[in-house]
Amino acid sequence: MTVESLIIWIIVGAIAGFLAGLVVKGYGLGLVGNIIVGIVGAFLAGWLLPTLGLSFSLGNPLITTIAYATIGAIVLLLLIGLVRRAN
Repeated sequence: MTVESLIIWIIVGAIAGFLAGLVVKGYGLGLVGNIIVGIVGAFLAGWLLPTLGLSFSLGNPLITTIAYATIGAIVLLLLIGLVRRAN
């Protein structure tokens, strides 16, 4: 992975975290927390979705990457919300 691709993943993750925070209201971690979750979700979904055979394309590779990352961030925010509510 090059430095450029790492920077792109971080930017995409930040966008995804912001979008996931809008979708998953009540389970969010604030703006900075959602951005961090988005970055982790971007890496997780970018690896996990194709591994599970759930890959898709929306025409533009950047839009597809943002969609993958947003899905990963939403899943992570929901899991974090469930863990926080259980405690």
